[in-house]
Amino acid sequence: MASTLLLDQTAWDLVLDASGDIALANQPYSIAQDVACAVRTFIGECWYDQSLGMPYFQKVLGQLPPPSFIRQQIIDAAMTVPDVVQVEVQLDRIEGRGLSGLIKIIDTDGIESGVTF
Repeated sequence: MASTLLLDQTAWDLVLDASGDIALANQPYSIAQDVACAVRTFIGECWYDQSLGMPYFQKVLGQLPPPSFIRQQIIDAAMTVPDVVQVEVQLDRIEGRGLSGLIKIIDTDGIESGVTF
């Protein structure tokens, strides 16, 4: 069972458990949170593997890429997360300079989770 550090959904910062220790998230939530992190990561941002992330500076921000390109980039980033076997991306709308949608994830146990953005 994989776990990851639990992040506050609003501040995207570490959370403490009832004992004051850093809280952990377990599956399936940990996988969904890791996918959300993967999609929020800019290429070159991870010092240990600069190939991880989305090409925000290179091909997204300040440009108007087609929805199919954005969808595929999200799928590619999500598939780098261990235990993710299938990803489906639903792009809802572009409003102002923001894009919203849903990332549906299926893990190796067949559990479906979702991440909204």
